[in-house]
Amino acid sequence: MFKNKIFILIVSILIAITLILTAAFVLWNFMEKSNQSKDPAGQAQDAVASVKPTKPPSAETVKANTAIIKDILTNLSGSQNFIKISFAFELENSKGKAEFDSLLDSAVKGMIVQTLGDMTKEQIEGSKGSDSLTSTLMNKLNPLLHDGKIKQIWITDKVLQ
Repeated sequence: MFKNKIFILIVSILIAITLILTAAFVLWNFMEKSNQSKDPAGQAQDAVASVKPTKPPSAETVKANTAIIKDILTNLSGSQNFIKISFAFELENSKGKAEFDSLLDSAVKGMIVQTLGDMTKEQIEGSKGSDSLTSTLMNKLNPLLHDGKIKQIWITDKVLQ
């Protein structure tokens, strides 16, 4: 009889512990779901709540850190087509701009002519072609810079013949 009472007591304690843990788990999940927003706008606000906003650069800073290359004229790959194109390169800081300007006539223009010479008319046409060209140039030119990096490349003029 004594063994039966101990067995019933142990089973009762295990059931009580299981119920307490289950209740804690359900309560935890309920509290987590109540903290989250259900609408996408609320979820977006929750996601960016911890992000500290940075002040965008002023127009003067952007202009001071932008190098302009006008009217590069070169043949395209495998055809009788040519391109006349102008770029604006925005750099991170003034040191990067000074370094970019020192490389402008040699390495930068040479890299642009080489990249354009490897591309066909079909690869350059349209917005996808412009995006492809700017990303290729950014990937080729950024390793040349040590004091700053290129943030953005804009095609300011493009004539494809």
